[in-house]
Amino acid sequence: MNRLNRVMNKLDSLPAGWRTGARSFIIGKIIPFAGTASCRVEKLTNNECVVKIKKRRKVGNHIGTLHAAAMALAAESATGFVTAMNVPDSRVLVIRNMNLTYLKRTKGDLTATATLSDADLERLKTEEKGDISVPVVIKDSEGTESVTAEMIWAWTPKR
Repeated sequence: MNRLNRVMNKLDSLPAGWRTGARSFIIGKIIPFAGTASCRVEKLTNNECVVKIKKRRKVGNHIGTLHAAAMALAAESATGFVTAMNVPDSRVLVIRNMNLTYLKRTKGDLTATATLSDADLERLKTEEKGDISVPVVIKDSEGTESVTAEMIWAWTPKR
């Protein structure tokens, strides 16, 4: 277990209604931009992360929907947090590549769900350096997949 994993596991002792707020607050302190955009970390385990961004003016665009950068932030955050739960503290995790395709206008809030397989987990824990494409599904309030994304994360030993 790494430091982030230990901190998130401690939150399981909180009442269920407080966990999302506590997770989101802590992540917002670690990653200030996620806090500024009010990313809500609905779920964070070794295998899955669910991040929600509510449609609000501060993350909106000129046509009344979520800004493209807010959608990218949701995908980057979900994939990054689930990956970070599994990378040993002796390694540095960085985004290597983001590829997003905007399919249609979003309606309302946006939810990004990133998952890792058991094989992915094993690689993250045992390989000294490498990269991985983390699958993420991004849907709006109506359940429409309005964005597709490929997020590639890399890790190397700390210097």
